[in-house]
Amino acid sequence: MAAPTQYRAIWISDVHLGTPQAKAPYLLDFLRTHDADRYYLLGDIIDGWALKRSWYWPSSHNDLIRGLLQKAEGTNVTYIPGNHDEVARDFPGLQLGGITVQRKAQHTTADGRRFLVVHGDEFEGVVRHAEWIELLGSWAYTGVLAADRWYNRLRRLLDLPYWSLANYIKETRHIRQVIAEFEETAAREADAEGFDGVICGHIHRPRMRAVSNTQYVNTGDWIENCTALVEHRDGRLELRQWIPDGVGPRRAIASEASPPQNGTPSLVSPPEAGPQDK
Repeated sequence: MAAPTQYRAIWISDVHLGTPQAKAPYLLDFLRTHDADRYYLLGDIIDGWALKRSWYWPSSHNDLIRGLLQKAEGTNVTYIPGNHDEVARDFPGLQLGGITVQRKAQHTTADGRRFLVVHGDEFEGVVRHAEWIELLGSWAYTGVLAADRWYNRLRRLLDLPYWSLANYIKETRHIRQVIAEFEETAAREADAEGFDGVICGHIHRPRMRAVSNTQYVNTGDWIENCTALVEHRDGRLELRQWIPDGVGPRRAIASEASPPQNGTPSLVSPPEAGPQDK
């Protein structure tokens, strides 16, 4: 087995352990093949809302928790709870097996940029039409993901590629507008606090985008997109998708340009990550 790829930092969000849709084996494979000096868990790692409705916890979810704890033995791991695991927000500063709980964090890249690091649900209060964002935790969204699951089982039997109903819905004009407003609000809030950018999750939409002079980055999720954000040794940020061989791609879906000497990466707005042909 090849040595793990080394990074300066890795961000992961929206795993939703405790649901059948969580791609725990995919993420565990990613963690085994990627190492970093620092890890950030940006909320909704465990889906407390779903577990309250009905208990679902297969062995693969235990395996992933053990994998995260193993990472924490030799590196810095910061856990920023989201709205689905919000109970942990009441314990800032608590250490769980080497993982430190914080309400929010700031991260300085190797090239000196300061990023606000949060889950992202805190931006809902200033976003118009936030009802769709709330849908991410509702029965309706869960139903869409369940339909995705069964529909793609049938497609695999017919030797057809993966097709995401959830991502298709997000391509509608109204939803794209709501997502864009969320992104711009997050960037403005970070800029108002003196940051160069914001890194968040919450809306299950991997994205790297420049909003004026502020960089907006969304790590995506491990339900629909299976994406994580990584920082290279020179400070460049990159969104990576990781799906097992034979099932889908392992690739960069968005990346900053290489920095000039004694400079910083240019802020880029690559094509938005849409439905993946997995």
